[in-house]
Amino acid sequence: MPAPRRFFVALVCLLIIAGAAFAAFRYVPGSRAAQPKAAPAAVPVSVASVANKDVPVRIRAIGNVEPLTSVSIKARVDGQIDAVRFKEGDEVRAGAVLFELDRRPFEAQLAQAQANLLKDKALLDHAVEQARRNKDLLAQKFISPDAYETVKTNVDTAAATVKADEAAIRSVQLSLDYCTIHSPLTGYAGRVMIQQGNLVKANDTNALVVINQVVPIDVSFSVPESELADVRRYQADGELQVAVQLPNGKPVSGKLSFIDNTTDITTGTIKLKAEFGNSDKVLWPGQFVNVVLTLTTQKNAIVAPTTAVQNGPNGQYVFVVDANNTVALRDVKVARTEGDDTVIAAGLAPGDTVVTAGQLRLAPGTRITVGNPSSA
Repeated sequence: MPAPRRFFVALVCLLIIAGAAFAAFRYVPGSRAAQPKAAPAAVPVSVASVANKDVPVRIRAIGNVEPLTSVSIKARVDGQIDAVRFKEGDEVRAGAVLFELDRRPFEAQLAQAQANLLKDKALLDHAVEQARRNKDLLAQKFISPDAYETVKTNVDTAAATVKADEAAIRSVQLSLDYCTIHSPLTGYAGRVMIQQGNLVKANDTNALVVINQVVPIDVSFSVPESELADVRRYQADGELQVAVQLPNGKPVSGKLSFIDNTTDITTGTIKLKAEFGNSDKVLWPGQFVNVVLTLTTQKNAIVAPTTAVQNGPNGQYVFVVDANNTVALRDVKVARTEGDDTVIAAGLAPGDTVVTAGQLRLAPGTRITVGNPSSA
């Protein structure tokens, strides 16, 4: 056999022997390759206990602050604005003078009406005297009854004229009173729509100014019509408390004061109102606020941390920790969520320990250790 061929055959045999030796070494009892795999490390998680707790039953909504009363101030007579007695945005008291109109035309009308009254009273006195004289003449049959009736009619006419003059005077005096426009309520004035020097007409479309009453004040909000039955039922048991939360502010408490008499068919909601004392004026018309209506308090509810409840393809579930520090997946039925607490309707019992953080690395049967899951 040639030398190169003998060298190639020897090399192949050597490789076969080396492979067999390596395979025999791998499966030698007691070698590292034959040792069993190490158990997986425990997963660090955070846990909490399920407990009984009194939990309020609440409805949350977005509300809008409205003035308790809003009045558009309008002139009741024609005239020119002589003076504006307040500043825009001022708080005005009930009865305070807001505007003064030119009184001179009405003062002239009053003087004329008073003069007409004096004239007509003199005519009435003369007619009464004439009637007295003609009555004596009628008794002596110096005049006919028809002539006397004419004189008596003159008395009645003069008396009616005097009454008309007195009514005219009262009307002009009323117009004079309307020349001074007072605030009908205590509130805050808005922007002056018609400035001093302008002419105004009685009951014009445009208001002179709008006064809003803000102490107390209302907050209106809408709730789904499905909640109406509960609202009415709990309201029958007593006054319902309402709280609003302002941005960067503390909650403000009030009471439910109004339930609308019909639902909105376009949205399926019903409008409610709550009244707030607002003595510190933290609520202002036009603001949007978060509203919380408290219906009642559920006693001894089964409560778990909200972070423990997970959503899966078959619904909501939690990981429950057993005595061996392993976890089991358990389906739960959630009644409602109240902040950091979730009220459990079924699936958990007080005293159960549930995982609140680190669920992404868990599966049924996973061994856990209580620690900081973010550091793993």
